[in-house]
Amino acid sequence: MTRLYLIRHCEAEGNLYRRAHGWYDGRITPKGARQLDALAERFRAERFDALYSSDLGRAAATAGALRRGRNLTLMTDPRLREQRLGVWEDRPWGNLEYETPEKMYVFNNDPARWSVRGGESYPALQERLLGCIWEIAARHEGKTVACAGHGMAIRALLAAALGIPSAEINDVGHGDNTAVSLLEIEGERIRVVFRNDASHLGEELSTFSRQSWWREGRSDANNVRFVRLDPRHDGRRYLDYYEKSWQAVHGSLEGFVPEPYLYHARLHARANPDALVSIVRPDGSAVGITELDTERGRSRGLGHICLCFVEAPFRRSLLGVQLIGHAVSLFRGLGRKAVRLNVHESNAGAIRFYESCEFRAVGEREAASGGKLLVMEKAL
Repeated sequence: MTRLYLIRHCEAEGNLYRRAHGWYDGRITPKGARQLDALAERFRAERFDALYSSDLGRAAATAGALRRGRNLTLMTDPRLREQRLGVWEDRPWGNLEYETPEKMYVFNNDPARWSVRGGESYPALQERLLGCIWEIAARHEGKTVACAGHGMAIRALLAAALGIPSAEINDVGHGDNTAVSLLEIEGERIRVVFRNDASHLGEELSTFSRQSWWREGRSDANNVRFVRLDPRHDGRRYLDYYEKSWQAVHGSLEGFVPEPYLYHARLHARANPDALVSIVRPDGSAVGITELDTERGRSRGLGHICLCFVEAPFRRSLLGVQLIGHAVSLFRGLGRKAVRLNVHESNAGAIRFYESCEFRAVGEREAASGGKLLVMEKAL
């Protein structure tokens, strides 16, 4: 008999930015790094004979945390990857739920009925995972192994092991980032000792503590969708956001001249239609905006965020990070190595927010309204 710990990867960009990341290889987040410390401590006294993970970075980093203090080689296997999501890859969950609600429903509640172009079927997912797990168990008969994988994949594997049909998938539940399940495997028989245990995470470290989608397959009010703005027709709405942003920083509209901002917004939207978008909550309320300049810094491999604004009541609801996620997705897709923005030195709240999103000050310049602007950069 082989004891096999199945561990979901730590928090990564898809979890934080609320985007569909199957085979998309997003980076882990600062909270994800702290989750790995907690995971390593949980298993500090455990003996492992082998470590495996999928070949995606977020899973490999998770298994890597279990190498601390152990002389083990990490073995990666693409069969442990997440489900391939095809045309859904890197799309915001809020957009998918709005545009294809029927497909989102079966994806969450009866995945054997789900299909999209380029996506991997639920039976194919279960088949490749079971084949991989049985092979690993046979290779390490009588030993203890840890395998780091992915949320949907682990859910499908647990359902197969428990004999739970697709239409009853919610009986399996969801695992938080770094949640642990223990399997005992003998031949092709799998016993689930426990599943989806994240007791090593307190509320501060839990990804699920600030989300609700995982509770009985419900939608999450903070999963926003992105809607393109055309400044030729939505100019007044764009300027309303910019005025609010200016007032939040300067305390008044003194010195605000709308025409140059509207002119440049038109240029940015013309260069890339996804450069100017608003965010819309499931109730239909538009609560924020981002404006990106895809030409500025292009020759140096940079992208630039001109505007990132969320209405005051929603600034603690993980909406701002989804705006950053949109910028990361767009500029990474364009092959940029980093994204930059300017923030006024007096805007302490915004500086803290950007620092939490891994922006770091790389310079400063004079602000037209007085004082200095910090130039902040995030590596992609």
